[in-house]
Amino acid sequence: MIKKILKNIITFNDRLTVRARLMLIIVSGLALTMAIWGIVQLTALDKILVDQQVKRLEDVAETVSTFYQYFPTKRGLRALDSALKDHIQSDVRLARIDIFDTRHKNVDYVAGASRVQYEWPDNIVASAGSGNKPLYKKIDTESGPALGFLYPLSEDIKGSKVVVGAIGFSRSNAEIMNTARVLLIFSSAGLLILILLVLGLSYRWIIGKPLNLIIQTIDEFQKGRYVNRIPIVHIDEWGQISKHFNEMADEIQDVMKRNLELNRHLEDRVREETLKVVQLQKQVADLKQLTTLGQLTANLAHDLGTPLHSIGGLARLLLERGGWPQDVEHKLNLIVQQTQRLDNVIQNVRKATRLPEPRFEVFTVQQILSETLPLVEPFISKNKVRIKVDIIEGSGSLYVDRYRIQTALMNIIQNALEAMPHGGEITIAAKTMLPDALMAITVNDTGLGMSPDVIEKVCEPFFSTRQDEGMRGLGLAIVRDIIKTHGGKMEIKSFSGQGTSIILYLPIFKDADEIS
Repeated sequence: MIKKILKNIITFNDRLTVRARLMLIIVSGLALTMAIWGIVQLTALDKILVDQQVKRLEDVAETVSTFYQYFPTKRGLRALDSALKDHIQSDVRLARIDIFDTRHKNVDYVAGASRVQYEWPDNIVASAGSGNKPLYKKIDTESGPALGFLYPLSEDIKGSKVVVGAIGFSRSNAEIMNTARVLLIFSSAGLLILILLVLGLSYRWIIGKPLNLIIQTIDEFQKGRYVNRIPIVHIDEWGQISKHFNEMADEIQDVMKRNLELNRHLEDRVREETLKVVQLQKQVADLKQLTTLGQLTANLAHDLGTPLHSIGGLARLLLERGGWPQDVEHKLNLIVQQTQRLDNVIQNVRKATRLPEPRFEVFTVQQILSETLPLVEPFISKNKVRIKVDIIEGSGSLYVDRYRIQTALMNIIQNALEAMPHGGEITIAAKTMLPDALMAITVNDTGLGMSPDVIEKVCEPFFSTRQDEGMRGLGLAIVRDIIKTHGGKMEIKSFSGQGTSIILYLPIFKDADEIS
């Protein structure tokens, strides 16, 4: 139950505004302060009234004790008893006057007069007599509140210790205290209302207006208007907050400015790098086409050159035999001339499609892949294929023609994509083969794989397992020729339904002597 009440109080407090919380705290503090202050004031007033009444009772007690000391005889006691009754009757403020003898710690009543029924406790009277010190206490009588006072005489009389007890009514004190309480309550309530009124009127000027200005500036700042600042009117807490916010806004504005400059710089760099990638992709594509055309031309030159040479040779043999009619000899000469012309055409085509001389440079495998993988990324994402690269740092460098090696890797990756029509994974790994000083670059796919008889023919030009129209069967043949140009070798490992691994072995670059 207590936890639930505390939870409700916390929830209610969370829903209050700052103004409501401030007012609640101030009201609580002021109420507590005024209550404590009122208790202090009422206690002080009560003490003053009690002290005044004690003083009056003490005067009465001293008068009685003086009379008793000078007239301790029986006649004197009868006269004292009569005088006490007269004094009680004449002073309405007095309720009772008693004289006690506390000899040997026994309390004996000597004389007295009373307006009310009341008996002093023996232990209190004996305590006052033995302690030789006045005592007083508040008591309730049938006629109203009163104050009792016990006054021990300073001297013994015949071995006796006499104590005078006086009781005075406190009705006037109670009325004064009640009136003081009412005045204190109303004055405190009025003062509290006045303070709340002043706080309510001054809240907007002291807190509301500066706070709204800060909130508006922050809202503008969030909307992207970073030039707005909070005006510093006073060097107070609000001024400190405004100063720190303005300093923070200046720093944020500087950061945003630097970010804009950095973004512009990055955009320029991205455009430059994109242009380089496009140019690199075009160069690799041109080299791939030229390599394919060169391979095709070489095969055509071989297939056409042999029968042309045979036709030309037979025509020359026939001319050397002689004895032919003029028109036949003319036709044989035309055959020889046309075969020579076709041979020249084939040689010119071979020269035109011949690859440029390789340009060898020193590259790491990471550098080669960082330039190659972006070129095939569109095809990879289109075919839902993932690429995993596993290359050990510091695995060595290669002395290669970057474009030819990129062409070889692109052809291998293209074949892997064709072997995974429904998606899969391509893993590219590189490791050093010691002591052969070779770098083994492995491209593994999770495709359909190849049978042993297909592996034997896969590097032959124009051999392909696909029946699509177009020029096919040159990819791995080109890869093999490129690797041979670099002094390396290619190995194919594949099983039907288990994927294919193509391993390129390339010499590791050792030092500058290899370049020369």
